[in-house]
Amino acid sequence: MSKGSKRRRRRSAAVAQKPRAVSGKLEIWQQRLQDSDQYWAGEREKMDRREALFDGDDELKPLVPGDSKRDGSRKRTSHVRNIIFENIESQISSTIPQPKVTPRRKKDEHLAELIEHFIRNELDRQPFEIMNDMAERTVPIQGGVAFMVEWDNTKRTQTTVGEADVSVIHPKQLAPQPGIYTSIDDMDWIIVKVPTTKEAVRRQYGKSVSDEAESEPQIRGTGEEHTAQDAVTMYVGYQKGECGVDKYVWVNDVELEDLEDYQARRQPVCSHCGRVRPLPGQVIYNDVPQEPAMVAGGPDMEQMIAGRRMAQMLADQVMLGSGQEQLLPGVELDAQPEVEYDGGPCPWCGCEDFRDQAQEQEQVMIPVRTDSGVKIPGATAGIGKDGMPVLRPTMIPFYKPDVYPIVLQRSVSRYGQLLGSSDVDAIEDQQNTINRLEQKIIDRLVKAGTRVTLPDRADFRIDPEDGEKWYPGNAAEKNLIDVYQFSGDLQYELAYLAQVYEEARQILGITDSFQGRRDPTATSGVAKEYSAAQAAGRLESKRVMKDAAYAQLFELMFKFWLAYSDEPRPISYKDQNGDTQYQEFNRYDFLEQDADGQWYWNDQFLFSCDTSAPLASNREAMWQETRMNLQTGAFGDPARTETLILFWGKMEDLHYPGAATTKKYLEDRLEQERAQMQQMQMMQMAQAQTGGAAPMPTAPKRMT
Repeated sequence: MSKGSKRRRRRSAAVAQKPRAVSGKLEIWQQRLQDSDQYWAGEREKMDRREALFDGDDELKPLVPGDSKRDGSRKRTSHVRNIIFENIESQISSTIPQPKVTPRRKKDEHLAELIEHFIRNELDRQPFEIMNDMAERTVPIQGGVAFMVEWDNTKRTQTTVGEADVSVIHPKQLAPQPGIYTSIDDMDWIIVKVPTTKEAVRRQYGKSVSDEAESEPQIRGTGEEHTAQDAVTMYVGYQKGECGVDKYVWVNDVELEDLEDYQARRQPVCSHCGRVRPLPGQVIYNDVPQEPAMVAGGPDMEQMIAGRRMAQMLADQVMLGSGQEQLLPGVELDAQPEVEYDGGPCPWCGCEDFRDQAQEQEQVMIPVRTDSGVKIPGATAGIGKDGMPVLRPTMIPFYKPDVYPIVLQRSVSRYGQLLGSSDVDAIEDQQNTINRLEQKIIDRLVKAGTRVTLPDRADFRIDPEDGEKWYPGNAAEKNLIDVYQFSGDLQYELAYLAQVYEEARQILGITDSFQGRRDPTATSGVAKEYSAAQAAGRLESKRVMKDAAYAQLFELMFKFWLAYSDEPRPISYKDQNGDTQYQEFNRYDFLEQDADGQWYWNDQFLFSCDTSAPLASNREAMWQETRMNLQTGAFGDPARTETLILFWGKMEDLHYPGAATTKKYLEDRLEQERAQMQQMQMMQMAQAQTGGAAPMPTAPKRMT
């Protein structure tokens, strides 16, 4: 029985521990999971084999029939030269692609720069160094890796609610729709297997799974993992619905979450009165009279609307589920009792039943103005259908990403295959041959040495004593005494070993210069760089696919922030002078109005990766380039202090040691030079006004 069959049987046994009533939707998703596992069973077995080979598996694959042990098991080697590990590690790049955002319209250039600064801040905030390190090895081993983008609303500060989280998903944690190879976006559904703990499920979904068993422990590691008592396998399914992307989460037979159009804005709404449930601790103005005491448009009403407490009350009283108009209160504000909501039943009608309701539009009661100059009017006064004065808020649509939250990074694209080509599969045969040759070399060296032949007599012995006397009985017995030297000639084995190793490197396109090894064919530094560039050219496709995946990831991160970051987020960046600048990423900056006055979100930006980022990350090379620019006069006259300040400012951006101190010294010297220049100019002006003036002409004397 194969490993995949054992795993499926074990999972089925875990699921079938307790017979339960399974809902129709849960049964549909479980059937989808089963279909995907059966379709991708062979590929998942390859994944475990690839990980084992990368870790240095010592098992030898039979080359001919009977090339195994007597019991039928495979032979093993006592020495592994792991060329798979060596060649994959030589391709690892710690460079994280940097965003490049191109606007479709000229007027959006400042917004494109704002998105770039925002994404760079996100790359620093999240552990992308760790995720990139994991992906750099998983991609060549398995042929691809996945990134997942989620919005975590539990991460809050004093001024913000929620943050976007990016995580790495191993390919064996994916259960794709069978038969779809082009991309994840072309699938009708996809399932993600998440290894987690029972307590984490309870905290996130409020449901207990303490009686459940872990159904797929093997997704936590590279082989036959043991079932953990406190762990469970959570399945997260995504499918394209009628209005957007639906989400379904379950553990075994326990349904945890069922959300249609899960990326839409949702708020808990009272089942009776339809008002939005306040947050715990929010101030509620509960007793608002329902009588109009002011005339719409009058000065008293305008003064009341402009009051700060009126604005606070209007903001707290936005009820998206109760219509688009808010009744105007008609009494003094000081008469309104303030009550803090304690998280109990509805504070208006007392109903204890709340339901989640998707909201398509956001009501803006208080005018909004961003630092970029975007103005969104607040509520305006008017007369309702019943003649009562009402406030009509500005209605703007909620932004919705409406895409799968999964980004797939391939190694090299292949037709008819979801993941790319695996480097392990490409050189697996060479690894097996090298393992066999290494074992043969070891056996020959161990068996090498001196052998002595003697007559078949008991009184002949071999010992370390010198001058030992032997008495052969006749000439025939004397001829039997001889010494044979077994040196263990490895000429042909070593030659073929080098050839097989070179085969593996040529398959992947890796040279000695690319690996940083001594290259006898490169006789100079330029030749060495050229040889390394040739290898890099063969690996260019992998870098292009990485940049394409990160560009899609950057776009997805932007869309999630545009959809869910209600509060402005601070960002910082370095300007062209090396000074730190501070701005805000406000989603309202991307809100516009069309010719009909309808509000819409501007997300028409092109995302790609900055191709100069690898050079920028190589500080030593950038230091050398900057020095060369100074010497060639690219910054100006190298003797001028202003030029040196510009040079050391660039070196400070490249984190050159001591650059900031040198720049500060030069700035102080420039101030002194300017002060001396001003003093000289003042002295020259003073001399011109006094001693430097021409004397008054006098009349000549008359001659007598």
